[in-house]
Amino acid sequence: MIIQALSFYLFAFVAIAAAVMVISARNPVHSVLFLILAFFNAAGLFVLIGAEFIAMILIVVYVGAVAVLFLFVVMMLDISFSELRQGFLQYLPIGGLVGIVLLAELLMIGGSWVIAPVAEGAVRGFPAPPIDQVTNTHAIGKILYTDFIYLFQGAGMVLLVAMIGAIVLTLRSRPGVRKQKISDQINRRPEDAIEIKKVQSGSGI
Repeated sequence: MIIQALSFYLFAFVAIAAAVMVISARNPVHSVLFLILAFFNAAGLFVLIGAEFIAMILIVVYVGAVAVLFLFVVMMLDISFSELRQGFLQYLPIGGLVGIVLLAELLMIGGSWVIAPVAEGAVRGFPAPPIDQVTNTHAIGKILYTDFIYLFQGAGMVLLVAMIGAIVLTLRSRPGVRKQKISDQINRRPEDAIEIKKVQSGSGI
């Protein structure tokens, strides 16, 4: 029990410290690296509570895709961050207002979870099946693909439309570029591609 408590405090402290460094670091590359560190520690916290599937998803999706994508975008774009910081003060009131609203919403969510009425005989929080009967992956898949199947498919369609839109917006037609034509390749005949010549011995081509 002491090891679990020490691990929890260690992961939590490093995650909070990394989150603070994400917003306080001046170099954007360092911010992305601290973000990856925060994701790893959040995954460690999920492992401690027995949600190993969510921990692996957090590492694979966020660390392996989102954070690395942020890192490549920041490193590849030639952005003058000194010019971006010049207009910081004029956006400070709006940013502070948004931060206060988000903080109030988080406090409302936490307060509603604490003071919510509980029926007699019910356990506060989400019911957890026995570990020896149902695994986390099986439970999440069963709920996701039965009760929330339409929402899951709707989210997939939204992501598909966003991906197609990004491809269409970034696609540029350039003159002089040879493109592949599948129909021409399928309808190609051997007579159009091969020329057979009979060469006499010793005469050359």
